[in-house]
Amino acid sequence: MSIELRQVSKRFGSVSAVEDVSLTVADGELVALLGPSGGGKTTVLRMIAGLEVPTSGDLLVRGERVNDVPVQKRNIGFVFQSYALFKTMSVFDNVAFGLKIRNTPQAEIEARVDELLKLFGLDGLGRRLPHQLSGGQRQRVAIARALAPRPSVLLLDEPFGAVDAKIRQELREWLVRLQRELHVTTIFVTHDQEEAMEVSNRIVIFSRGRLEQIGSPREVYEEPKNEFVARFIGVLNVLELTVQNGAARLNELSFPTHGVPEGQTLRIGFRPYAVQISRNLQEYPHSAVIRHVYFLGVQLRLELETPSGLILRTRIVKDDFLRQGLEQGSSVSFQIREYRVLSTGANSLSPEVATVHSAANFAEGI
Repeated sequence: MSIELRQVSKRFGSVSAVEDVSLTVADGELVALLGPSGGGKTTVLRMIAGLEVPTSGDLLVRGERVNDVPVQKRNIGFVFQSYALFKTMSVFDNVAFGLKIRNTPQAEIEARVDELLKLFGLDGLGRRLPHQLSGGQRQRVAIARALAPRPSVLLLDEPFGAVDAKIRQELREWLVRLQRELHVTTIFVTHDQEEAMEVSNRIVIFSRGRLEQIGSPREVYEEPKNEFVARFIGVLNVLELTVQNGAARLNELSFPTHGVPEGQTLRIGFRPYAVQISRNLQEYPHSAVIRHVYFLGVQLRLELETPSGLILRTRIVKDDFLRQGLEQGSSVSFQIREYRVLSTGANSLSPEVATVHSAANFAEGI
């Protein structure tokens, strides 16, 4: 393994920033640390870099315990969100900085910097100063500088947070291509779920200093370990129902209970793609009105309102939306084809998310 954390915790006075975190990152992997502000992801990154020292636990790089190893001896490249380029140095000198402080021969420095400028699409910009570059170019210079000394691990802290949406998308695609070509172990912090899903091999999700789940983008989206993950990754419809007459019910909706006692509350969650709609009011068992349409390009996000006032979110491809002649205000029928039981009990949340249940015939309660 390239990186390993064994029951690592970090406290700042009485505040627990990271609590008992264990994880491994394989050689050549691209891993995202994802979570809300204050979740602990940046503290984990800084401990790996050597900018913070764990309060307890062990941190290993390529099998060597590095808790007390200083930053400069860890062979790790770190890229800050703010780029942190030297404003009075040229692009060439910024990229060469790490090599120069290691007393690398000048000929080797020039060859390595030229190689990276060409690889990063910065060829011909070596004499420019940082303020003469675009935001995307500055970020690539920062990453090139971190990679120049050939680190064993590359750490990126919110690497694309300071650029606009179009440049951010281009940089995501560029990072994936670069990482595959260089095969350098890469860990990056982000609060952007879409960015983590699009770029990484695996996602590590944090909340309040605790590690909630590790998995591939598909695993954390389709098989969330708890309600926090289910809500944080993507969009989730959540309903709280009460078991009555053998079924969990909320207004006009009814779901199978699978043995849940009478009178108990039941929370269920389902993704927008699980809500199927039709302009044919007889096709599905329940009715609703399209209250809002959000255009997302190839897809549209719809808000449905049932006769009792429940609001449900669904998605539909643009071609299907146009083919059915749908528009804001259209009446539709709908069904929820699958859902997850998130928790049972009046005042408690289960730590686990139950198996997906088919709900194609949920209106009959079977």
